Amino acid sequence: MSAASVKGWCPGALRPMQSGDGLVVRVRPFGGRLDAAQTAGLAHLAERHGNGLIDVTSRANLQIRGVSETSHRLLLDGLAQLKLLDPDADTESRRNILVTPFWRDGDETQALAAELEEALADSALELPTKFGFAVDDGKSRVLAGDSADVRIERDASGGLMVRADGATLGRSVARGEAVTAALAVARWFVTSGVRDGRGRMATHVAAGATLPQALRGEAEPAPIMAAVRPGLYPQGAMVGIAFGQMPHATLNQLSGLGHALRMTPWRMVLSEGKLTMPSAPGLITEACDPALRVIACSGAPRCREAHADTRGLAATLAPNIGGAARLHVSGCAKGCAHSGAVAITLVATAAGFDLVRDGSTRDEPVLRGLDRDDIVRDPSILLGGN
Repeated sequence: MSAASVKGWCPGALRPMQSGDGLVVRVRPFGGRLDAAQTAGLAHLAERHGNGLIDVTSRANLQIRGVSETSHRLLLDGLAQLKLLDPDADTESRRNILVTPFWRDGDETQALAAELEEALADSALELPTKFGFAVDDGKSRVLAGDSADVRIERDASGGLMVRADGATLGRSVARGEAVTAALAVARWFVTSGVRDGRGRMATHVAAGATLPQALRGEAEPAPIMAAVRPGLYPQGAMVGIAFGQMPHATLNQLSGLGHALRMTPWRMVLSEGKLTMPSAPGLITEACDPALRVIACSGAPRCREAHADTRGLAATLAPNIGGAARLHVSGCAKGCAHSGAVAITLVATAAGFDLVRDGSTRDEPVLRGLDRDDIVRDPSILLGGN
């Protein structure tokens, strides 16, 4: 691995992060949803105040790239007009909530998400900035593999439950107790699991931490839904965003369809109520598209920490990766685009690419200093062909 500057926090709109192409301004849609007017407005703001590129993140957020110090204030004014801005940076940093995109009108998902947002805004919890919540209350769980520390889910019998990430079982709760119980679990973590402002629930639980009796339960979570792919669902059309980034024109085309967008942590968006698959540059509409098997961060020159252009290499290698394998190309050892293990991880360093098999950017490479052109000429080396 190569050394990299780990900031330990995620950008926001009110607290942007400097990158190689300017400020990165993260927009966190309320309830995990953008109406058509908000979608069109974001496309316009990205074109006018950024460099026109928009990221779709693994935390179900959007990021406007290439913002200058001067244009940042104008961008914030625009976000406020779209009702996409929190009152202050502390409130914004606490509002890390994943929401299942497969909710239906009349169910409890959006109400639970709104109640949790309001409770977090009113709280004084000093949560680590990567600490998050999930509202995953469908008959099947779709967010079980995604980053969240406290989860509001359904149990095997259909009742609501609250579960600490990493715990096998959770506590059954009535509808009116769910948000209060979720915040109680978060409050316990703050007092027992935070070190130097950092910490994650699953790590804390794995280290042997035990929830107080009042927060523990014996409820078994509902089953996990099969992996989501692009295609038509009862709630609308699910489309992938190639490498999690699109030009503002693509977002504008999606807004022109007149449908709201539901965000996901899978670098996909669901066009609400759409009965046919949309088409625009950079959209993945086929479930078997090889681009779905690869993950790549912004890379150089967009990121100051990156040692190489990651997305160009990822696009070149995508057709050569077996259907069951996944490839992660990271510009540095931080692994911002994906923190978990995959079959093949390439980590850019000053001396070339390090290759990790069945691991993450934090694991020991099996090969170091690989040349990009050599990898392209003989991709079998990634799978152990050489």
